[in-house]
Amino acid sequence: MILRHLINSLRWLLPILGVALAAAGALLASGAWAWLLVLKGLALLAIGLVLLYGYTRSNRAEISPALKIETWDVVNDEQHSSNTDLLHWNGAFYLVHAAAPFHFASQACRLILLRSSDARSWSRLAEFGGSAGVENGIHDIRDPKLAVINGRLFLYALQNVTFNPEPYTTVYTVSDDGGQAWSPLQFLQPEGWLFWRPRSRDGVTWYAPAYWREHGKAALFRSSDGIQWEMVSTIYDADRCDETDIEFLPDGRLLATARLEFSDSIFGHPQGCTLVAVSEPPYTRWTPAAHSPVTRLDGPALFTWNERVYAVGRRQPDIAGPFRWQGSAFSRKRTALFLVLKEGLIHLSDLPSCGDTAYAGVAIQGGSLYISYYTNDPARDYPWIVGMLNPTRITLARLDLRRLETLATHLASAKAH
Repeated sequence: MILRHLINSLRWLLPILGVALAAAGALLASGAWAWLLVLKGLALLAIGLVLLYGYTRSNRAEISPALKIETWDVVNDEQHSSNTDLLHWNGAFYLVHAAAPFHFASQACRLILLRSSDARSWSRLAEFGGSAGVENGIHDIRDPKLAVINGRLFLYALQNVTFNPEPYTTVYTVSDDGGQAWSPLQFLQPEGWLFWRPRSRDGVTWYAPAYWREHGKAALFRSSDGIQWEMVSTIYDADRCDETDIEFLPDGRLLATARLEFSDSIFGHPQGCTLVAVSEPPYTRWTPAAHSPVTRLDGPALFTWNERVYAVGRRQPDIAGPFRWQGSAFSRKRTALFLVLKEGLIHLSDLPSCGDTAYAGVAIQGGSLYISYYTNDPARDYPWIVGMLNPTRITLARLDLRRLETLATHLASAKAH
């Protein structure tokens, strides 16, 4: 909280200090020191005004009116709530999210699991991490993923110990009673791999993508029980490859998207993009199909509707260097919907969002698509770095899948021509 207030106060302190230094230099009337004070003052004033603009500018999210998206907050408690996942199982919605003081690592970070019959009224089922997690070797815990495997509810998450989050392995816990009681958090084998969502076509064999803790490599793993995983293939091994998700195509092939960072710079990288790759059964070889510059798809959540693959993830609306290269911490961000083609991504619509946002979960129920995600106040349009330090909320969006399909058909046709 202290760090948050200190950083937030700079939008007022820097302009005031800048004016004071410039005025002091002007009063000296002449000499190198006078000019130096004036220049420093003007620089601080300019930085402060840019920062102030970033805090106060109105949101310009590109939300398609054709989708008639409905949104409501599930959690809005002044915490930095983030990293969601969502599923519908046994007549109920399950939503998990992280709760921490800010985006960066904290031993206070917890994973909160909620359940609802209608996606409106939620009850808390369980909490993971926090002080209890530290006693078991869990420090900062984030990026939760839910799966139902062999009738058991699994929660996977990433463990981290560095302030600027660099998770180093995956942990898991499992419930046999619908989420009331859980096994102790344990390390998932093989260690060092950061697992994303498990998928299955037949409910027997499960596949999950994972990326290596040092970045630059993503792989496909297979399991029959959600606990013992074996590597099947390497999906991609270059360009600082990161978060990877998979989805089955109608003909049985697997499609993957991967976040390609190219650099760990706070300024991002001009080549940052999204990899689209495809593999045929038995999924031992992958063919890169596209490097899509539409966005660097952070926190990907893929899903299928009527034989089309869609994605929800982070979008950067402004792409121009050096402060707005893909992945820049100084740029605006969105949670957005995309159509995923072998040729790349097509942006369909933003969701009401800004700042530190995305890491969605999706559930399809009754002809509607439900999306969980996190965002700063969507009335604002913070740069990502500002959003990392400020409160975020957990939001649910609902839209009619027929409207989504109609929009996707229209935009795909327009792109083809």
